[in-house]
Amino acid sequence: MSPAAPVLGVLAVALRPGEALLVQRANPPDQGLWGFPGGKVEPGETVAEAALRELMEETGLRASAGPQLGSKEILHHAPDGRLLYHFFLVAVACEDARGALCAADDAAAARWVADADIHDGALPLSEGVADLLAAARARD
Repeated sequence: MSPAAPVLGVLAVALRPGEALLVQRANPPDQGLWGFPGGKVEPGETVAEAALRELMEETGLRASAGPQLGSKEILHHAPDGRLLYHFFLVAVACEDARGALCAADDAAAARWVADADIHDGALPLSEGVADLLAAARARD
């Protein structure tokens, strides 16, 4: 059965000098891959509120919402062509991240990763992570 409609989701992009906060996904899709914290926007929640909530749930960190950094549409099909999922993701800058970092919720691990390691492919990354990092750094 195909999804009835695209699902609105967020990516919480937290940066500090030379590093970005990434989580390793514990569940499909992207299980085992590293990417920015994120998830679905709940009814009645703005994308900024959702980004801050997902950041807290997955990493234990609090932040202030900054600007939207862009969006990405992800469609995944089964080998027979059936649509398995369709996400529309909005990336939100999460500024001044603070607190004790710990992986939680659907994150298997969480850590600050050097920009160079992201661009060099030192970790298995979700699609578009390096590009989103470059776009976020370009606005600094």
